[in-house]
Amino acid sequence: MSRQASGLMAWLIQRATAVYLAFFLVYVLIHFTLNAPADHAALSAWATRPWVALGLMLFVPVLLAHAWVGIRDVLIDYVHALGARIGLMLLFGFVFIASGLWALKAIITAGLGG
Repeated sequence: MSRQASGLMAWLIQRATAVYLAFFLVYVLIHFTLNAPADHAALSAWATRPWVALGLMLFVPVLLAHAWVGIRDVLIDYVHALGARIGLMLLFGFVFIASGLWALKAIITAGLGG
């Protein structure tokens, strides 16, 4: 893949994930503003609805992809020392993978994953 195609793919991923994140967060804010759950049982019942559970399960990888493309672009633009850039990319990659695994565990523990 050429650099131009790679840049276009990063741009598309950033925009597509931003759209999903914006729509989902607006939905959650409107829902909780108009119909706030009275207790934990109501929140769990809302979160286990099939479409909401799917939206929540998609939210984590979409958020991580959006964050990765953003931080990668910032590091490429502003960290000029190759060793430092690679080290920081590895650090952020580790943090994002650990966060994704933690979120997956939380989703499975909460009973939303299946």
